[in-house]
Amino acid sequence: MLKWLKTILFVLGSAILAHWLPFSAFFKNVDTLIHEFGHAMVTLALSGQVIYIELNADQSGLTQSLVSQHWAMIPIALAGYMTASLFTWYLFKAYAGEKQRSALVVLTVVAIAALVLFVRAHVGAAWLLGFIGLNVVVLVFAGNKISRYYLLVIAFLSLEESVFGPVWLNFSAVRTPEGAGDATVLSHLTSVPALIWSAWFTLFALLCAKRAIGVFTKRSK
Repeated sequence: MLKWLKTILFVLGSAILAHWLPFSAFFKNVDTLIHEFGHAMVTLALSGQVIYIELNADQSGLTQSLVSQHWAMIPIALAGYMTASLFTWYLFKAYAGEKQRSALVVLTVVAIAALVLFVRAHVGAAWLLGFIGLNVVVLVFAGNKISRYYLLVIAFLSLEESVFGPVWLNFSAVRTPEGAGDATVLSHLTSVPALIWSAWFTLFALLCAKRAIGVFTKRSK
C-alpha cells in the first residue's frame, strides 16, 4: 500500500513539474513519439505497412497503418500505451543504473528512425529535428551530471504523460466511447467496451510507474 501511495505522489509531482517547467510541452512529445513508434514497430513485426506517423503540437499523435490480417490490429492497438509505459520504466532504470548516455542514444535513434521513415508533417518533423539536435548537444558537450539531470527531466515528464494519458482515456470512454482512441479501436475489434480497455491501459501504466519509482527511490537511497 505504501508503494502505491509513493507511486501516486510521484506521478502527481510529475504533473506539477510538467506545469512548472516552461519547456515541458517540448519534452512531453517524447511520450507521444514512443507511443506512436510502438504502433509502428508492431505493425512492421506483423508484416504490415506504416503509411505515416503524425506528431502534433498539442502532444497528440496518429499512426496510419495497413495490415492484411484483421486480427493484427489488436496487438497494434495495444502497443501504443503499453510501449510508452514500458519505455518510461526503462528510462528510470537507465537513470538508476547510470546509463543515461545509452538511454539518450536510444531516444535519438528512435527519433531519427521516425523522422526518416514515418513522419511527413512539418510540425512533427520540426520537433524531431529539434529533439535530435538537443540530444546530440547533450551527448557531445554535456558531462555525466548534466546528462543525468536531462534524462531525469524526460523520464519524469514521460511518467506523467504515460499515466495521465490512459487516465483521461477513461473519461473519454465514458463520455464519448466512439472517441476514445485506441480503446475505441479495440472495442470495435473485440466487442469489449472501450472503458474496459482504457482501464487496462491505466492499470498497466500504474504498474510500470510503480516499478519505475521503485528503481528510482532505491537508487536515491
